[in-house]
Amino acid sequence: MALRFFQTIPAVVLLILSIVGIILLVLPAKEVEAPPENMYGIVLDAGSSHTSMYIYKWPADKQNGTGIVTQHSECHAKGGGISSYAGVRGGAAESLKVCLEQAVKDIPKSRHHQTPLYLGATAGMRLLKAVNATESDQVLKEVKQKMRSYPFSFKEATILSGSAEGAYGWVTVNYLNENFAKYGFSGRWLHPGRETIGALDLGGASTQITFETSVKVEDSSEMMELTLYGQVYRVYTHSFLCYGQDQFLRRLTAHLIKTQGVNPQIYHPCYPKQFNMSIKLGKDVFNSPCTQSYRPAQFDPQMSVMVVGTGDYHSCQGNVKKIFSFDNCSYSKCSFDRVFQPSVRGRFMAFSAYFFTHKYISHLSNIPITSPSQMEAAIQLVCNMTISEMTEKTKQPEKYMKKVCAVSNFVQVLLTQGYGFNELSFPSISFQEKAGGASVGWALGYMLILSNMVPAESFVLMKALPSGPWAGILFLFITLLLFGVGYLLITIRNTRNKEGMV
Repeated sequence: MALRFFQTIPAVVLLILSIVGIILLVLPAKEVEAPPENMYGIVLDAGSSHTSMYIYKWPADKQNGTGIVTQHSECHAKGGGISSYAGVRGGAAESLKVCLEQAVKDIPKSRHHQTPLYLGATAGMRLLKAVNATESDQVLKEVKQKMRSYPFSFKEATILSGSAEGAYGWVTVNYLNENFAKYGFSGRWLHPGRETIGALDLGGASTQITFETSVKVEDSSEMMELTLYGQVYRVYTHSFLCYGQDQFLRRLTAHLIKTQGVNPQIYHPCYPKQFNMSIKLGKDVFNSPCTQSYRPAQFDPQMSVMVVGTGDYHSCQGNVKKIFSFDNCSYSKCSFDRVFQPSVRGRFMAFSAYFFTHKYISHLSNIPITSPSQMEAAIQLVCNMTISEMTEKTKQPEKYMKKVCAVSNFVQVLLTQGYGFNELSFPSISFQEKAGGASVGWALGYMLILSNMVPAESFVLMKALPSGPWAGILFLFITLLLFGVGYLLITIRNTRNKEGMV
């Protein structure tokens, strides 16, 4: 009897385990909606003065063909923009190393090979290509080789057109303000039906204006159609090369040298009183295609010139206006330099150098700048300050403060006389650096458009286990149950036969 008991123990244990396993698998289980993993994308913004890397992420399922993208992290490369490494073999590629190494750490290893990697070069490289196409091609070649050496899905390293840069900036602005899609209380992304916001971008070598318009765009090269979240948007966009703040300052200095002559000392009405600096005529002024029209017939590129600041608002503004051309418009309406522009309408966001200029003059003057008249009053106060007053009040170094008066006057003329903002429309401009935790610029808009090219992964309904493994484990437990029953029956029969023989 004891022998039969011990022989049946393994079969009973097997039966109990099988029954418990089957019960656990077939009992009603709550179905959960399991989102797929995040997708990632990397955009390197190769500007004229520096390179920034932005890592974006979005759920692998998408809304009407466009990913819901958020900024994951960012990195700012040391040194100048990649165009500044022309003639320095390997310099541009090496400048990206620190940020690309950070991307390797920031993105999960399992997603490395699926992460698209892009580099977009802007006005700095556009200028280099205009001056020396061989050098710009060499810089891009070296950058591409460097990017391909990382475990990401390298897509392209290219020079963006000015219109593309403006359009992508417009997409960023409206995305961050939830004008394309908004997360509703129902837990779904909805189209909010809002009017879009115009974008004003001021970089180092170019400036862009982009806004949605319903009027006829008389120059077809300045009109773009974009499709996002199932909606089609028709936008006006124009990029003014050589009107970024760095190139504008070069042009202003070149204009003053042309006016005053090539002398050991020139007076600069836009630089603060008590400020002076030494510059080289070639490297700091005339070695740029933006200053070609101001270049003297004969000059020594190595000649040093002392620039003396006089802090004269009226003289500064007068000289700044001469950089623009407001005549000879061949269209029904122009901004400047014979470029067609419809009247500005609606709200605008001004970012990049606009933000910092607005921040400095507001802080230095203690005047809230919400109208052209307030901006003019604030700039007059700033231009009358000495360099020591400016650095003391802002706690910022001279290299930033020296150009506040000049760039402020430039922004004032650009916005009011160039783009046509007045007392009624100027208050609609919001000066911002970030929105929704993301940096405002063209890179996010670029990633949003490019995310259309990433295959979508749908949500899946799951029990405790995915359907495949769940069915396999259920089959295993049923097999064990049948095996246990068979083993138990055979054990009982064998035991009875032995007892019968006895």
